[in-house]
Amino acid sequence: MKIIHILFTIYSILLFFVLLLILGLFIVIPLSIGPAGGKVSFFLIRVWARVWSFGSGIRYEFHDRVLIDRAQTYIYIFNHRSFLDAAIIPLAIPQQVRALGKKELSNIPFFGWVVGKVAIWVDRTDAEARGKSIGKLVSFLNQGISAVVAPEGTRNDSQATLLPFKSGAFRLAVETGIPILPIAVIGANKIMKKGSFLISPGKVKIYFSNPIYPPKPSEIAVNKLSEKCQSRLEAMLLTHE
Repeated sequence: MKIIHILFTIYSILLFFVLLLILGLFIVIPLSIGPAGGKVSFFLIRVWARVWSFGSGIRYEFHDRVLIDRAQTYIYIFNHRSFLDAAIIPLAIPQQVRALGKKELSNIPFFGWVVGKVAIWVDRTDAEARGKSIGKLVSFLNQGISAVVAPEGTRNDSQATLLPFKSGAFRLAVETGIPILPIAVIGANKIMKKGSFLISPGKVKIYFSNPIYPPKPSEIAVNKLSEKCQSRLEAMLLTHE
């Protein structure tokens, strides 16, 4: 049985990269033209994620996606428990987005180059580099392109529902006035379990919240918003898990 599981994982990983090789240039070229080309690129990213998911036996169930106003710019936050989030997030969000991603992923051949066109790589060990990454994210928000941030800062492999939140996304929301929209991703960690790279077929449920608008700037605004968002997301996870 373990051999079958290993073979299935190898097949799924190969499918992942074969699809990326086929669609990679078609994803990158429109993004290189300008923000308008991003709509074409994100359509193709969703094709890649959907075909890979179908071929790997991964199904999705979306709840309350009608709460998203597609004409509104958001800072999306989500609970990060699986490497599968790279495929889940573009399928879940019906907008063009830019995401913060850890710099180490940029070293994966071809994947790093393609995904680097829609992700902003962050060196978490360098404060100056983190500041530049946030600056790039602000420039996209100013163009009306939504952002995606995992506020836990890393993948949660603990028993805790959520890790403590980093302040970046909430500071950004307070400074720009852009609302936070929490997303609860449930079941991804069962498809790729903690401490294992083996992939299993399964279902992922994604729940959306009403947006949370930031308070006016003050000394406590960032912490207040962070606490409110963490409480909302934690409640969503505990209710639906």
